[in-house]
Amino acid sequence: MMLKNQFRNGMIISFVILAFDQLSKWWIVFYIMQPPQVIEIAPFFNLVMGWNYGISFGLLNSMPEISVWILPFLVFLITSGLIIWLYFIDKNSQAIGLGFIIGGAIGNLIDRLHFGAVVDFLDFHAWGFHWPAFNIADSAITIGAIMLVLDSLFESKKKL
Repeated sequence: MMLKNQFRNGMIISFVILAFDQLSKWWIVFYIMQPPQVIEIAPFFNLVMGWNYGISFGLLNSMPEISVWILPFLVFLITSGLIIWLYFIDKNSQAIGLGFIIGGAIGNLIDRLHFGAVVDFLDFHAWGFHWPAFNIADSAITIGAIMLVLDSLFESKKKL
């Protein structure tokens, strides 16, 4: 059985995202942050060592027991659904967006299974405000979601 190009492309993108995410986290955890520190890269950007036991923006961070069993299970279910969705996609733009989301989700799932939390290390700040620290997987999920939303908006305009 031959795989559709969109499915293959989406899965390749997800593996590339996963590889960059996991390599960056390995580099941060086992090399750069020994000992943990704040490294100023630019006046608006630092490398930091953060552990997210919850979900986006640290929600549920005070309940690490959720991070051990419930969140990994939910991420597995959602990612499985996204892979099934990817299989039925006919547009490369949608396949790319899903590939970004799948790769990022699997990257954060690996963190939860390995460390019990997600590794966050990118810290942007301006005028005394710090955005919550994040990682490459988080960025990929956000970019992929934006791509899917934009694709659906432009697709609906074509139908009108």
